[in-house]
Amino acid sequence: MGKAGVIIAAAGSGTRMGHEVNKVLLPLGGVPVLIRSIKAFADKPWVRELVVVVRREDSDQIAALVEKWQLGSVKIVVGGKRRQDSVAAGINALSREIDWVFIHDGARPLINGQTIDTAYEMVKQYRAVGVAVPVKDTIKVVDSEQMIIETPPREQLWAMQTPQVFSRELIEEAYREAERQNWEATDDCSLVERLGVLVKLVPGTYANLKITTPEDLTAAAQYLEDGEGGSRMMRTGIGYDVHRLTADCPLILAGVKVDYHLGLAGHSDADVATHALMDALLGAAGLGDIGRHFPDTDPSYKDASSLELLKVVMQKLNKLGYQVNNVDLVIMAERPKLAPYMEQMHTILAEVINIDREQINIKATTTEQLGFVGRGEGIAALATASVYKLY
Repeated sequence: MGKAGVIIAAAGSGTRMGHEVNKVLLPLGGVPVLIRSIKAFADKPWVRELVVVVRREDSDQIAALVEKWQLGSVKIVVGGKRRQDSVAAGINALSREIDWVFIHDGARPLINGQTIDTAYEMVKQYRAVGVAVPVKDTIKVVDSEQMIIETPPREQLWAMQTPQVFSRELIEEAYREAERQNWEATDDCSLVERLGVLVKLVPGTYANLKITTPEDLTAAAQYLEDGEGGSRMMRTGIGYDVHRLTADCPLILAGVKVDYHLGLAGHSDADVATHALMDALLGAAGLGDIGRHFPDTDPSYKDASSLELLKVVMQKLNKLGYQVNNVDLVIMAERPKLAPYMEQMHTILAEVINIDREQINIKATTTEQLGFVGRGEGIAALATASVYKLY
């Protein structure tokens, strides 16, 4: 099969976007553009290495984003003045184990997974593959005075996209010749073509647009909304948990230590609110419940922090490409009063599950002295969560 390495080119300035920050750091549907581009490749089993080429001034921020989104082993490399220089730096950063090289624009966040798979299969036959779409408009060739001098046949014209994929030996040869002969090209296929090698085109999708202007970002958001750039089908899960109050444990709810003379008994820290949230998230992703993933018969989870377990749940969701859309959590306790702790609970859980503050709602209620909660014997929590696929 061969081992593939992916180079994500993200060292551009994006001045046409009219933003001070790099365009690949802008949010698209709540997720940074660059993160969407990386995620499209991160879970492919045949992708062994991921290299992101960045501007020096963006390197720390992008490294932090990679860690925040739990993207695994991603190498951050500083690029050069030209895209060509940046891609060359990315190629040099790949280990010698890599047989096939994918080169993708970080500003193309809506690349389709099936297109990636097809390009991978094709490159093993043709050695050089480019993703492209047929042009929709009539193209004119003009002179320096903007006078039309030619109208090429539209059926022969394709607009190039990325990824562009090559055998390791071929793309290295193309870049060596480009440096030796001072070739400059706007895409990597052009360099390979100058070697006399034919490049096979793989049909892409029009959703795989490059974010260059504010209008592009608007169009990409619409593709997401319409489901053409990735599945936006919402999935919803429900979680419920209950723990008994006892005198010899701390009371921890939603990651916050609550001042009370009783605490909750359990195998872990018995954070009933976080447990309900974990169950809701696992349910939304079709991953069972916390008992399956963190059984109370496993001594490694004894006194474990529920927030740490929630981070593991988020890793499982991220691996499958899920993003949390919103959470609603209710804590049922006769005592103590939880209002003073609510804001801290919101902040902590929103940070762990990587959503904005307004996407999570936490409330507390009593049961009017009815049942085990009303008698002060325990605390219960009920959570709902909705998630959607990023790609």
